[in-house]
Amino acid sequence: MFDNLLFQNSSDLLEQDILSNSLPGAILLAGNPASGKLTCALELARILSCTAEKKGEWMCECPSCRQHKSLTFSGILLTGPRDCILEISAAKKTFLQAVIEKAPYLNASRYLFLRSIRKLTLRFNSILWEGNSDLAKIAAITSVIDEKLEELDFPRELPASDELAKICDALEKKCMELESDFMYDSIPIMQIRNASSWAHISSVTGKKVIIIENADRMLEGVRNALLKILEEPPADTVFILTTTNRNAVMPTILSRVRTYNFAERTAVQQAQVIERVFHSNCNFTIERYLQEFLPIPPGAIREQAVKFMSVIAASKVPDIDEICKACGKFSIKIVLKLFLKDCLLQTKPLFKSAAGTATVQEVSSALRLCLDNVLIYKQSPQAALEQLVRELLKINSMRQGILSCMNS
Repeated sequence: MFDNLLFQNSSDLLEQDILSNSLPGAILLAGNPASGKLTCALELARILSCTAEKKGEWMCECPSCRQHKSLTFSGILLTGPRDCILEISAAKKTFLQAVIEKAPYLNASRYLFLRSIRKLTLRFNSILWEGNSDLAKIAAITSVIDEKLEELDFPRELPASDELAKICDALEKKCMELESDFMYDSIPIMQIRNASSWAHISSVTGKKVIIIENADRMLEGVRNALLKILEEPPADTVFILTTTNRNAVMPTILSRVRTYNFAERTAVQQAQVIERVFHSNCNFTIERYLQEFLPIPPGAIREQAVKFMSVIAASKVPDIDEICKACGKFSIKIVLKLFLKDCLLQTKPLFKSAAGTATVQEVSSALRLCLDNVLIYKQSPQAALEQLVRELLKINSMRQGILSCMNS
């Protein structure tokens, strides 16, 4: 079991609970980003629905396992915010390279690419989005993605290399559009309600699984809606929650789940994961490796953040148009996240004062609000950054006022 989950002892604990029939109806996978929590959740869903006598083998050919491998099993719902596009781009490179080289891992890389895309599209299942005004727009995109995926899915023969590359590029572009326009930063309450209704429908495929990623990033109303179904979960449904911050999960939710902790992999282990999954030799962390597929290099993003904060620290207004242009208009939201993260790192060296701690907290709050304005309230990145400039200039003005009083 859990052959694809590397360097995590939690897989042994899960296997013991499965074999002893003591796995609870709701669990929480907690650990650092890129520690394998979603891989584990998807594997657990496959194992629970496997119809073979010996459950859990990755090479199992039962109908359920074949569907799970390509993430087309109907008895699973996946929700929660996630940046998927970089993994899709990395998987595309691995897949196309395997085709060109006729590599022995071709089938594995084919699954990798298919699954990377469906980790995104599963979040836009019509069951979850029922009643949402964006459903028709989302369906128009996902239908195109599904049609193109059929051309690559097993057991179909792959197209010629040139045609295959065009299909992969088109899929990557459509996925970027779907993620940029419709991915949320906080799970909509309607999705929890829709998932709850679905959970109560009798299943003919065995155990149903609802995976809720980044369960710590839920508003109070959403948490309460989730808590309601966790109090009386249907017998044939398993809830798998994941989080990178267990302390941010509501205590009443924690009391209703069993936690499996995921350790932070060492740098060597992460390099081994990259080699096994993406067949690339490097000394990067997984997060750093995926950033190689950003449309703007991480160093260029950092350079813009340094320039932005330096101008603010000098009590001047930065050129937002120029910054947006240099950062690809922040069309990929992870670019904005990295930009704001780099801005925060510049606070201490640029805003030096006896009130430094308070200043960092204020800047951090302003940066968080900027991100929320884009991800939650759908403000344009340019408008959000213009508002951020006003807030940071106000903070800097107050800082200078404090310094003036201290020096007088």
